[in-house]
Amino acid sequence: MATFTPCQGKNACRDNGMLCLTCGRKLSEVAKLRELMQELTALAIDHDYENVDEYAQYIARKVVKMIDYQRQELTN
Repeated sequence: MATFTPCQGKNACRDNGMLCLTCGRKLSEVAKLRELMQELTALAIDHDYENVDEYAQYIARKVVKMIDYQRQELTN
């Protein structure tokens, strides 16, 4: 199992065309995560959520539960 290394920001990102040399992740992975984060951000803005901290905490909790559930399903 791999360890996730968070992005250090666009200014810190250095790549070799395939990998970010700062975090070690594939550029396609970094781009996909940015796309998903943009979609979550757009949803909050489109619905004019004022309690964005609660929204972000909900997403974090749900993602952990979904990962655990899907990993368990894969092992059964």
